[in-house]
Amino acid sequence: MDGPVASRTPWQRLPAALVPALRGRMAAIVDAVAGEITASIYAGIDDAKVAQDVRRGVGAALERFADLVGTNESALPAGVRETFVDLGAAEARENRGPETLLSALRTSARVMLRETSDALAEARGLSTEDLIDLSDAIIAYVDELVAATTDGFTLQLRQQAGERDRRRRLLAEMLVRGSAPERAVLAAAEGIGWRRIDDVVTILLPPEQTRQAQFRYRDEAVVLERERDSVLLLRQGRPASRELLERTLKGRGAVIGVAVDWARVPQAVRLAELTAQLAPDGVDPGYPVFAEDHLVTLALRGEQAALAILTERRLAPFASLRETTRERHLETLQSWLRHWGSRAAVADELRVHPQTVSYRIRQLRELLDGDLDDADARFELALVLADRSRR
Repeated sequence: MDGPVASRTPWQRLPAALVPALRGRMAAIVDAVAGEITASIYAGIDDAKVAQDVRRGVGAALERFADLVGTNESALPAGVRETFVDLGAAEARENRGPETLLSALRTSARVMLRETSDALAEARGLSTEDLIDLSDAIIAYVDELVAATTDGFTLQLRQQAGERDRRRRLLAEMLVRGSAPERAVLAAAEGIGWRRIDDVVTILLPPEQTRQAQFRYRDEAVVLERERDSVLLLRQGRPASRELLERTLKGRGAVIGVAVDWARVPQAVRLAELTAQLAPDGVDPGYPVFAEDHLVTLALRGEQAALAILTERRLAPFASLRETTRERHLETLQSWLRHWGSRAAVADELRVHPQTVSYRIRQLRELLDGDLDDADARFELALVLADRSRR
């Protein structure tokens, strides 16, 4: 055996007779290798382009291997290597895992060894030493192919990740700053895989908690990093439920805003910021603070957004009623709250019979599902009805 066993260019030891043997059977070898890869690795993909790409890659690999026989050249010079870097990048763009590519290359090595040894055997006979040299050369060569395609795969993933991050930041900026055209917002959302945006929960986080929150919520949230904090916008769903937010954000100094439609995210951000300011000593890092627990305080301080959200929530049970019925119920409810539940006083103010008041209050109790027996709910109802009457 000539030359060192552990050579960087083991193809240098291959006999010159292999070159014409390979060239003469090149089409058949390409068919054999490509056919095996397509049948075993890409069997579930019914795509003519995949088969064409496999055949083109196999052809380029075998042509280069034939050029290497008997030389001390590096396996893949710059121009050739790019072909296989591009193949790896294409696999990443198709969202196929790296294991698919590695399986294809391992299969290539196995079939290639069988076919090239047959070719050499026909040309001049095959010794044990020839077989060992062929095996060394093919393994070393395929290792270089693996390195090139893996580089392409990794580079493409990095580029995609960078593009995804850019798109996610763009959407977060649009939502937090507001005023972007609806078409632009929806296009930006679609660009990160959000086919629709329903309600969004705004979460303020200290900067040091941003990375972990991004990892936890992954594709369900976008983040805008600011100078003093980060705004995480979480799509409404089970992860955005109060129970889970309390559990997952415990100890992270989070302020959780109210769920709003995407067009009102700037208002939700402001309410969350004002909620954080309510605590004289700052937000307790041990427990998340929910803006919805402080809407009344904010409304009483003149925050129209807080009052609007309270109004929507408290008057939601009346939304499906006919206008005349709704107005009658709201008038009765406001009078009942103002007179502390005095049936006679309500009847006198509305100029109806006391039994009519009783009937209406029974309907209101059914409609409001126990809210009339809750002091906080009654106060909020009185507040939003007073504002409604004023307007």
